[in-house]
Amino acid sequence: MRAFVMNGIGETGFAEKDRPEPGPTDAILRPTKALVCTSDVHTVHGAIGERENLTLGHEVVGTVDEVGDSVTDFAPGDRVVVGAITPDWGSAAAQDGHPSQSGAALGGWKFANEKDGVFAEYVHVNEADANLAPIPESVTDEEAAYVTDMMSTGFMGAEHADIPVGGTVAVFAQGPVGLMATKGADLQGAGRIFAVETVQSRQDLAKQYGADEIVDFAEGDPVEQIRERTDGEGVDAAIEALGSSETLEQCVAAVKPGGTVSNVGYHGEGEYVNLPREDWGVGMAEKDIVTGLCPGGRLRLERLLALIDSGRVDPTPMTTHEFAFENTDEAFELMESKEDGVIKPLITFE
Repeated sequence: MRAFVMNGIGETGFAEKDRPEPGPTDAILRPTKALVCTSDVHTVHGAIGERENLTLGHEVVGTVDEVGDSVTDFAPGDRVVVGAITPDWGSAAAQDGHPSQSGAALGGWKFANEKDGVFAEYVHVNEADANLAPIPESVTDEEAAYVTDMMSTGFMGAEHADIPVGGTVAVFAQGPVGLMATKGADLQGAGRIFAVETVQSRQDLAKQYGADEIVDFAEGDPVEQIRERTDGEGVDAAIEALGSSETLEQCVAAVKPGGTVSNVGYHGEGEYVNLPREDWGVGMAEKDIVTGLCPGGRLRLERLLALIDSGRVDPTPMTTHEFAFENTDEAFELMESKEDGVIKPLITFE
């Protein structure tokens, strides 16, 4: 089969690989749609260390091609989605309520980390009955691709933020995860949502997804703008959706004492992130910082698909570009450069 791979730090290309074989509880998926993620760019630039001949990608939907002898809920021909995070559900971390950390820190993140990813003609899925979900007939493959990571991660950001019903929240950065965090905050019942963003097209989408006010950091310090608009109090919660030490510091500064900072950004550069000592109340302002990795599993996927099926969420406005599988390298280059107004490039296999 053909696959788009990382050949080494800073190097990508297509390669020929053997078609994977399923174990007793596994499945082989034939992709139909996939999405390119900025975390793939981080990986190629060394964020998780050296990798060689590693197939990239972790956001995919398709049809089941083959299943292991112990798989009971899926069969060849089924239209399915698989989460970006595919935990080993029997691990100690999963049994302790942290399936995304399965086996080790970030251990549930297998695609394009511990094993080959999804930019290939066939994809191996571990523990298929737990990590696959059927796609409702009315949900398109493009829509379903967004539940794999962007919706799951963005909504987790809002869930972890502990936003009071009617409360205030600031979402820093309106990339695809930030946009879904904004929508998640709206679904959680936030009363006032500040979207921190300077790109006009992303500001427009933020409003479409429920933002009440735009905080344009090109027009001044975003923390000062937020404080001015909240009578000096700050917000109940802030969501960091960029993966920058600077925006994490701004989140800590923007929340009021007793507030929550929810980090969903991928901090792929630098040895440390910093905290603003005084805004942190010298460590005693009761400002919680909560982190998380995209929740995986069939139940999570089915719940997110239900939101699309009911019409409550339409993620497809985030698709700005579409490429055939053989042009995945062009899609990857676009995601790296962030040119041409890109938000999410969609890969089509068929």
